[in-house]
Amino acid sequence: MLPNSALKILLVGGGGREHAICWKLGQSPLVQTVYCAPGNGGTAVNPKSENVDIQVSDFSALAQFAQNNKVDLVVVGPDNPLADGIVDYLENQGLRTFGPRQKLAQIEASKVYAKNFMTEHGIPTARFAVASTLTEAEKIVIENDWARVVKVDGLALGKGVFVCDSQAEAEAAVREIFQTEKFGAAGAQVVLEEKLIGEEISLLMFADGKDLALMPPCQDHKRRFDDDKGPNTGGMGAYSPVALYAQVKERVEAEILLPLKKAMAAGQFDFKGVLYAGLLVTAYGGELRPYVLEFNARFGDPETQVILPLLRSDLLPILWAVTEGSLDQVEIAWQDGAACTVVLAAENYPESSSKNEPVIVNSLPANTFVFHAGTKRSADKLLTNGGRVFSVTAIGNNLSEAVELAYAGIKSVSFAGMSYRRDIARRALAKCH
Repeated sequence: MLPNSALKILLVGGGGREHAICWKLGQSPLVQTVYCAPGNGGTAVNPKSENVDIQVSDFSALAQFAQNNKVDLVVVGPDNPLADGIVDYLENQGLRTFGPRQKLAQIEASKVYAKNFMTEHGIPTARFAVASTLTEAEKIVIENDWARVVKVDGLALGKGVFVCDSQAEAEAAVREIFQTEKFGAAGAQVVLEEKLIGEEISLLMFADGKDLALMPPCQDHKRRFDDDKGPNTGGMGAYSPVALYAQVKERVEAEILLPLKKAMAAGQFDFKGVLYAGLLVTAYGGELRPYVLEFNARFGDPETQVILPLLRSDLLPILWAVTEGSLDQVEIAWQDGAACTVVLAAENYPESSSKNEPVIVNSLPANTFVFHAGTKRSADKLLTNGGRVFSVTAIGNNLSEAVELAYAGIKSVSFAGMSYRRDIARRALAKCH
């Protein structure tokens, strides 16, 4: 049963996603304090929030802090601690925790696990093969002209995916993974996938082990530069909702959501937290078909920064219901209109980040929000501290208005080497006109 006031929350993480969660939780009349570990320059000054100098990997210190401060709920933001079993650890310490246990977090932490899960449950996904050695991977690439997407099995901060245009590129990708070993244990196995052509949709949902509650669909822009050029990143911007989703909604429900619910009902997928399906919609044979490219086991980034501003309901009762398995008893309301978020990154992101550059954030236009990601405060100064430094989000009556407002909001922020894409939602807007 959810207590009716003065709750203390420990939010694990320090990126733009966590600032957006902190900001939304801070609006709840039920919340007294949101402790952010380690937080960032934005969470440090958010109403009701307080940064705590504990790293996301220090489970024992997090548990000790939560117990000492009588924390009512721990909310885990990033993927790595989930993959490392933070939820199991904290629950074993008697702490109510939002997020999937380690076994279920494998749906994101292991591409091999996820592909086998989809195959077993009949969820449409790109055809694939798995390799554990360079020789094996090269053989698959040479013998299968469809094998042009190379993914490391484990977590790699969004940088372990190589989308190749030729056999030579795919061979170079597998050599980079196996010979340089730059991905460590995450690259011990690779998944070689068919390259599907189409449009991506991020579909996030709350899951309590029995039910799914969908958030508005959004579209992330993963490539670094305009016109989807350059390397893959953690995400350079997003918008919501996505008009294309309406055209595949029935198929998504029948072919993706229904198998997930059946797996839950059969006790094969007791997933509690946010489940994120990365969809790709193709137009094979003249009909639109949704495929699952990947699953994530947490709120997306920058998707969270574009979705949570559209949530009219109090976030806290939703998170609490997920931990109790009572999601069907909570009303979740979303506001009409649209949202757009644009990521302000360091000049050389994703190769390098920005450190200790002074930041200026002036007052923002109405319905515009700045979520901090790679920032920190030092002696009352706001400084850069990461690759993706901010997300600027705006809400509008329609997508065109939201995009215009978001780009207007960017003028309120400045730091040396600030760089961003200028085409977030451009394709979607072109289809509107």
